Amino acid sequence: MIEMLNGVLPTVIYSLLVILIILLIVICIKVLIAMKKVENIITDVEEKISILNKVFGIVDLVTDKLAIVTESVSDTLLSFIKNFIKNRKKRKELQESEEE
Repeated sequence: MIEMLNGVLPTVIYSLLVILIILLIVICIKVLIAMKKVENIITDVEEKISILNKVFGIVDLVTDKLAIVTESVSDTLLSFIKNFIKNRKKRKELQESEEE
């Protein structure tokens, strides 16, 4: 009986090891295929992000230019209003001084 186990047991263990190695090879191949798909997805996402970065760069440039124009227009309007108020006060003072 022991001699039979000594002959059968190693063959069972070796066959199980062969099956395990085959399963590990299949799993590794599937992981490599999945990694290739993930790499393709990441590459696609990076390309789309670079396009979006260009678009956001253009939007940023336009908003900066608009901010400069808006600031200059508002400064001009403010100075015009200040001058108008000053001139109005001067006219009132002149009218008051002429009336006296």
